[in-house]
Amino acid sequence: MNKAITQGLVLMPPAFSAGLSLWSREDGRPGQGSYDAQPNAAYVPSDQDFAGCLELQKTAATQKLRCFQQIPVQPGLYLRVTARVKAISGALPSVRIAAWAGSSSGANVTAADQIGPSVALTSYGSVVTVSAIIGSGNRQGVDMIWGTAPVYGHFGLDLTGANGGVVRIDDITIEDVTAIFHAEMFDFVDVRDYGAVGDGITDDRAAFDAADTAAAGKTVVVSPGNYYIATHLTFENLVEFQGTITMPENQRLTLTRNYNLDSYSAAFGGELIGFRKALQALFFYTDHVSLDLNGRRVELVEPIDVAALTGLSTYAQRRIITHGQLVTTPGPAWDTQSVTAIATYSTALPARLTAVANIASIPVGAHVSGTGVGREVYVTSKNVAASTLELSQPLVGGSGTRSYTFERYRYMLDFSGFSDLAKFEVTNIEFLCGGIASAINLAPAGLSFRLTNCVVNKPKDRGVTSSGRGCQDLQIEGCQFLSNESAIAAQNRTSIVFNVNANDSKTRNNRIVHFAHFGILAGTGHMFLGNHFFLGDGETAGIRRAGLVFTKPNSNVFITGNYIDNCFIELSNEHDDSPTYASQYSFGGITITGNLFIASDVAPWFRWLVVTPRGTGHFLNGLTVTSNVFRVVGASIDRVEMADTSFAALNYQSFRNVTFAHNTFHGVSQPTISPLLIEHVQNTAADTWVVDGAAYLPFGARARNVTSVMPEGAVTNASNAAQFVQPYALPGQGVAGAQVHLKWPAAVKGRAHVVLRCDNPV
Repeated sequence: MNKAITQGLVLMPPAFSAGLSLWSREDGRPGQGSYDAQPNAAYVPSDQDFAGCLELQKTAATQKLRCFQQIPVQPGLYLRVTARVKAISGALPSVRIAAWAGSSSGANVTAADQIGPSVALTSYGSVVTVSAIIGSGNRQGVDMIWGTAPVYGHFGLDLTGANGGVVRIDDITIEDVTAIFHAEMFDFVDVRDYGAVGDGITDDRAAFDAADTAAAGKTVVVSPGNYYIATHLTFENLVEFQGTITMPENQRLTLTRNYNLDSYSAAFGGELIGFRKALQALFFYTDHVSLDLNGRRVELVEPIDVAALTGLSTYAQRRIITHGQLVTTPGPAWDTQSVTAIATYSTALPARLTAVANIASIPVGAHVSGTGVGREVYVTSKNVAASTLELSQPLVGGSGTRSYTFERYRYMLDFSGFSDLAKFEVTNIEFLCGGIASAINLAPAGLSFRLTNCVVNKPKDRGVTSSGRGCQDLQIEGCQFLSNESAIAAQNRTSIVFNVNANDSKTRNNRIVHFAHFGILAGTGHMFLGNHFFLGDGETAGIRRAGLVFTKPNSNVFITGNYIDNCFIELSNEHDDSPTYASQYSFGGITITGNLFIASDVAPWFRWLVVTPRGTGHFLNGLTVTSNVFRVVGASIDRVEMADTSFAALNYQSFRNVTFAHNTFHGVSQPTISPLLIEHVQNTAADTWVVDGAAYLPFGARARNVTSVMPEGAVTNASNAAQFVQPYALPGQGVAGAQVHLKWPAAVKGRAHVVLRCDNPV
């Protein structure tokens, strides 16, 4: 469709019959000389080939012919200028289409190509057609590339070569050939129409901006080529990438209308670089809160340092990565960095190591291990000049100088370069770690990181690591964590699904298979709901590990509706630099209700609930274990709970609000109950009935209270005469304090229902 009709553009220059005063012998500029009344030019009204035409004798080195009329040009418009020429006599010249390009200020645009291909005339009387296509874009087939600066042109031709020859020139025609390159019915603009070169060297940023501005709702097409963009670039319109772009690492491409991995992969020529640049843009103003990977697979050759990629240190706007697969490719970039060094620890500075040897080589974020170090302690920062390291948790081993090992794991997505990151989400992503890498490393500080409906497959060391407090309100929901250590006996595994240093984590409806531990949790206020964590193996009478470890005594946790499979819950205070009880909250604040506990082929001493005090004086205060099912497949176990006294024993005299009730036991030799209802039968008259609840009370506790005594039937003396008497109770009797003595005013016998507790209820 011709723009001369559709947009009112007058493209055709005047015919020679209209007068030679309309034709310039220079550049066509106002005031320049025309061919009117020139001795070397004449109008020929009748020619056997041309009808009316211009007869022109070449008298200058470059004989110019330009129309005075200003022919409009604009970005995206392509014009074909055509001249039919024949030699009449004299020297045979060469002919080329030529023009003068004018800017909006009336100046010549010298950067525009103003001469076309030259054609030599080789005989007399033969008509030769000379043409050239003129347009803004650097396209194949465009002879004279003008870019976007010219707004009009004076078109015509040049005669070059020897002087003296005479030629006749038919009326010059100009036609709109834009449809050759893109039809107007197509709703797009091309960056090449606005001056983009696409040679991988020239900075095409300005041309891209101009095309985006001109699009005004149309699609911007980046036609084939490699375009260098030196600075940040934002597209406000849809973009289609047929060619690719190259940008410096720290410069961003922002696609506001088609922000997804497909677009970025097309833009940069590959999924990995496309993912990196899309992730970089996610933290800025893309008009999108989520990066859609379009269900595609991205192969990572090294960890993605997200903070370095974005150039940011803090971020608190909600952002999401969703719907795709991240895969590790083997290489040295995934190797764990391990350093061993001597350092000094003092309980006066509970989160610091001092006099650290070889400190410069110890990486921030490294996992710390050694004597007196609890599980999941990390380096949060270092001061090389002072030779000090700050730690995520205190050490439990007391003051001293020791050797420590520092291991920096490698993560597919590493957010540890942020000082603070809040409200970031990863949803519907599969992490194929391949036993090569860990999955996610959180920022040192932050709030509400959310991992939802993801699969973390075969992490080498960790699924999700918190080396600081970026785990505040961490949410892990609907995910699967599949171990790289399924073939290894449980006691030899080292990989952990996640850890928490801060408060208020929510872990819901996840499936966990064959890790050393599911979660190591400091802090308080955690929720576990509807998870299935299976940490067993095929070993005969196999050793089982803790599925959940709570490292602060009063963890304020509820664990409800989970399937706890071949692992146990451990209450510890291994992140306490002064583990001896000193008036702080002790173990408690825990509700365990409605769970299914399963164990198969385990030793009789296996337990599902273990309390491990690291110092003396600790007790239970607020532990509720109700409505659970405990089931052993295979040989039975002795009981479901224990106090691990490897370091210290519990203070049974201080138990408060401990309830074991309404649980179901299958394959458990001795149920655990408190409050405990005992039916005591006294066959021989005695003034002291010894009621023994030791076997039932949790954690080897004492019988501290008796809440009721109700005789069943008559209480009689030795002669079987009914006695209407009432006893008083003495709890805490016997060597272990687990007996209750019922004291009667005289020797009696009979049957009584006694309710005793291992605690004080308030």
